Amino acid sequence: MTFGAQEGERLREERERLGWTQVDAADTAGIRREMWGRYERGVAAPGADVLQALARSGVDIMYLLSGVRSSALTPEEAALLDNYRHVDREDQAAARRLLDSLAQPKVTRKKSA
Repeated sequence: MTFGAQEGERLREERERLGWTQVDAADTAGIRREMWGRYERGVAAPGADVLQALARSGVDIMYLLSGVRSSALTPEEAALLDNYRHVDREDQAAARRLLDSLAQPKVTRKKSA
């Protein structure tokens, strides 16, 4: 597999999607910030250990390597889904109703004078 400019750009996109600085990303991957910069420029390729660390932290490795988004979840999304799966059906229905109501656009009313 080659790792070039396109993959480096996708790596930067994933870092930004997760709200990481280059230092944050490098720390997560267990490397120095300078090496992270080389990955983002596409002049160096991350090894399997780096990719595994990134995958565990929410990086969409499928997208990184192929350009095709997977259904990768952030750690917070994965925890939410895990919690949902560990409650009974009645509580799952309540959680869906709550999230559906929160996701609805807010209607603003004009205040009368």
